[in-house]
Amino acid sequence: MFAMAAHALALLLEPMRLMVLIIGVVIGLAIGVLPGLSGIVGMALLIPFTYKMDTPTSFALLLGMAAVITSSDFITAILFGVPGHVGAAATVIDGHAMAKKGEARRAFGAGFAASLTGGLVGALVLFLSIPVLRPVLLTVGSPELLGFTIFGMSMVATLSGRAPLKGLTAAALGVMLSMIGDKAPGGTLRWTFGTDYLYDGLSLIPFTLGIFALPELAELCVRRHVIAQGGAAGIDFSSQWDGVRDVGRHWWLVVRCSLLGTGLGAIPGIGSAVIDWIAYGYAQRSEKNTNTFGEGDVRGVIAPEASNNAKEGGHLVPTLAFGVPSGASMALLLGAMLIHGLSPGPEMLTKHLDVTYTIVWSLTLAHVIGAVICLFGSRWLAKVAHIPPDILLPVVLSLVMIAAYQGTHDWGDLYALIFFGVVGWIMKQRGWPRPPLVLGFVVGGIFERYLFISTQLYGWEWILRPAVIVIMGGVAWALYAPLRDIVVSVFGELRRMQRKRRRLGFGALFTPAVILVILGAMAIAWEWPRPAQLVPLTACAVALAVCSLNWINELFGAPEGGPAGQEGPPLPDTMPNRVVQGRAIAFFFWLGGFIGLVALVGFLPAVVVYVVANMTLAYGKRIRTGVATAAIVGVFCWLVFHVLLQVAWPDSVLGDFAPALRTATGFL
Repeated sequence: MFAMAAHALALLLEPMRLMVLIIGVVIGLAIGVLPGLSGIVGMALLIPFTYKMDTPTSFALLLGMAAVITSSDFITAILFGVPGHVGAAATVIDGHAMAKKGEARRAFGAGFAASLTGGLVGALVLFLSIPVLRPVLLTVGSPELLGFTIFGMSMVATLSGRAPLKGLTAAALGVMLSMIGDKAPGGTLRWTFGTDYLYDGLSLIPFTLGIFALPELAELCVRRHVIAQGGAAGIDFSSQWDGVRDVGRHWWLVVRCSLLGTGLGAIPGIGSAVIDWIAYGYAQRSEKNTNTFGEGDVRGVIAPEASNNAKEGGHLVPTLAFGVPSGASMALLLGAMLIHGLSPGPEMLTKHLDVTYTIVWSLTLAHVIGAVICLFGSRWLAKVAHIPPDILLPVVLSLVMIAAYQGTHDWGDLYALIFFGVVGWIMKQRGWPRPPLVLGFVVGGIFERYLFISTQLYGWEWILRPAVIVIMGGVAWALYAPLRDIVVSVFGELRRMQRKRRRLGFGALFTPAVILVILGAMAIAWEWPRPAQLVPLTACAVALAVCSLNWINELFGAPEGGPAGQEGPPLPDTMPNRVVQGRAIAFFFWLGGFIGLVALVGFLPAVVVYVVANMTLAYGKRIRTGVATAAIVGVFCWLVFHVLLQVAWPDSVLGDFAPALRTATGFL
């Protein structure tokens, strides 16, 4: 094993592969600074560009990005009180208070040093767990793996903020979406509606970008102001050493919170939104003289940052060992593994042990490289948050559209992006958690495969295996508490009838619309052969039952509060709904226009035209500013995607009209 670990390290230290890792780290740091653009979005953006890479290089890029998202997301949390995403929410309390007292430099040093230490502890735990897990996994069969899959889905679905019913519904809908295509036992075409694009199932990339990236960008379009105000003056390498020394003084707190984050990260469904608050509360209860917490105590920065980075090592344990992703980003990493022909589970610790150790080393080196870059470059990283939306949106949207097309190189990728972008926006506005939808989508195929193998080998007696019974007990435990509270609330109100039916407005039509979609899907699935309909009908039944209960809760139960898991600052309370809806509609209208431009003049020319038109017509920027920005973006896309990555572009009307021009350029 040590020889394999040394071999994996030698592979990763090859100059080209190390450069790819550094590129992934830089991308992750830049994404972490921007609220809303979390590791999920970054992973979805980068996966298409790994198709032509070898497996170690692919995971160097992906893990380099994912490992450092939480190393830079607290830059805006400290300077501006705006967390990069929900994982830095607890850091805001003391970190921003320190910045107000003029101690931003100290907070940066403490945060970066704690992040590095936590990341290394998480990687070490992952490294040490491999020899322990290998003999265990050799005794695990498909029924146990199926049980772990069910447990992972139940945990993720129920840990959905204040909306457990919506989380369960979303997870079941994700499983339904994963059933689309011809992958059923016997080759039955399921829910393809005669569309060639759906024969191979929905593509993971446009689906994920639509659900996660577009709603966040749409919200930025609606708010129409820079992410953060103020500056990052005076922050440099030498000025952060006070914070680094704080981490040394509180080393035992760092170690404890790192181990806590690693352990919690290994539990499916407990993401950064939960872990950082648990670590913050643990530090507040376990440390002495905690009356300064909330007023700028450096320990309030150290604890959540150490645990948040350590969780990545914990996340990888169930993902690699059992194929159970611990969060949405790990679900995408699991999807990347499947794309590259890797099967999570025993094979990752036996047949593909070299790849597993490459992942461990990628995680370790990414944390070290990320900490060095942050310490030296935090002043410039912080300035990313000052980019105005009229420049940021056209640029990022162009990259999102190109990344989405890499799903299957089909026009359906772009249509799916827009469709799921609208769905994701509605889910965000109505408080529907989106991670369970993606997790159900990724895990659905694995669930069906393990179920098919288990029933073929053991019949339905696989349910009676001792380990499966224990795991199913864990599933019941995970589901009991949140569902009990909802049922008590709903039927208590119905019995007493102390509250009239709430007037929910037009937006409340989303839940009954989901119910109608589920009923339609069930009607279609009823005609399929029994092996092909087992999992889809089960997912439909669960989705229908839970969604119906959720609708009753919306009508009669206690309000759930704000959207669960909403990232970034909320929309201003004073902004009228018609303004919000109008700007959101305009946002998606511009995306539709972008697709039309791609069809007419080709992808790269469409990027240039779109950036100029969007900046000048939608945001009123000067034409020369729009042209200059479009030129920079166009050259960047041409060099990166056309020259380096050799992306296969779709044919355009202009290319059909002028074949010689298409031959000369290669992108029409």
